[in-house]
Amino acid sequence: MSVPPSPHLRRIAHLDMDAFYASVELLRYPQLKGLPVVIGGGRRPQDEDLKAAQGEHPLHKIPVADFPRLQGYSGRGVITTATYAARQFGIGSAMGLMKAAKLCPQAILLPVDFAAYRHYSRAFKDIILEIAPLMEDRGIDEVYIDFTEVPGGQREGGRVLARLIQKAIFDATGLTCSVGVAPNKLLAKMASEFNKPNGIAIVFEDDLEGKIWPLACRKINGIGPKADEKLQQLGIHTIGELAQKEQDWLMDHFGQKTGAWMFDAAHGVDTRPVVLDSEPVSISRETTFERDLHAVRDKAELGAIFTRLCEQVAQDLARKGFVGKTIGIKLRFDNFKSVTRDLTLPDHTFDAATIRHHAGLCLKRAPLQQRLRLLGVRVGSLMPLAEHQAGLRHDAPRAQLQTAMDLGI
Repeated sequence: MSVPPSPHLRRIAHLDMDAFYASVELLRYPQLKGLPVVIGGGRRPQDEDLKAAQGEHPLHKIPVADFPRLQGYSGRGVITTATYAARQFGIGSAMGLMKAAKLCPQAILLPVDFAAYRHYSRAFKDIILEIAPLMEDRGIDEVYIDFTEVPGGQREGGRVLARLIQKAIFDATGLTCSVGVAPNKLLAKMASEFNKPNGIAIVFEDDLEGKIWPLACRKINGIGPKADEKLQQLGIHTIGELAQKEQDWLMDHFGQKTGAWMFDAAHGVDTRPVVLDSEPVSISRETTFERDLHAVRDKAELGAIFTRLCEQVAQDLARKGFVGKTIGIKLRFDNFKSVTRDLTLPDHTFDAATIRHHAGLCLKRAPLQQRLRLLGVRVGSLMPLAEHQAGLRHDAPRAQLQTAMDLGI
């Protein structure tokens, strides 16, 4: 039996938490609000000294002058995020901390705390699901939500429901978010950037020419630096200019698939559904070293880091309820070139020792003459743990089942 089409206009929201990691840190350290704060790198002696010096005093009573600054920073750390006050100095995500120190030496430097970020990520998503159950998880700090059939989802183009979700998240967590509501995911993601932070933007189909076409082509999610550079070389700077090009012309210059997609994107066309049960393709952990390490001279240090990464991936798999059978590594050398190696196991696992053993085999196949600046471990070909267990019980002989139980899966 076919499902009758909805009488409502399609309304899709993109919700993006505002400077998420930094905002979580400001809950802990409210005295830093309004100041340039950078989150990045690992824990440092200064961070431990700061906590130790407080004794029984609460964290929100730490004097601002006691926090470590970017000034004089030396190392290989990378910025995870920064407050809006820091961004005004040109500081952004993925920037090296040494470069940021030159732009804003007075910025306060805090270490990342992924356990806290994951806690608040689960909290705001649970709140959304209670109000609007059709949600697509797009990472730790953003989601798509289908407003179309939700009560209030059509009022003022979705503004009423967006305001309700914003308030519910803020009341429960103290965190703000920005929401864009539009006919599809492409436009909704663009709209969520219009009024940051703590803003709401509504886009309808007839807003395309006034609100979307004046924007730079890079505002389209999917047009990266290389494609944008080529577009500019062709004299195309705005989405409106892109929309004036014929589809065949775009296909000639960018290939059939990409050209057709660019044509649709410039005209605000996006038929992708909100995917409710998206599952990760792989789970990985990686780290950039404070200094370049050599496979022989720094063998012990590298080995400890490698083992820790494998254990963290195993914990991530267990927590998320997956097993995997493709084990891979990623290396980045001191010349910034990267290599990957992987292998596929005969069966799925989330056992840390198994992952460590086979990741080590991958490592032996990689060139290790140069010094390393990054090391990563990945597990792919994922399957839900429950599905794997059911398959073992149904198909495997008793001995195989016992082996799986011994491995903890």
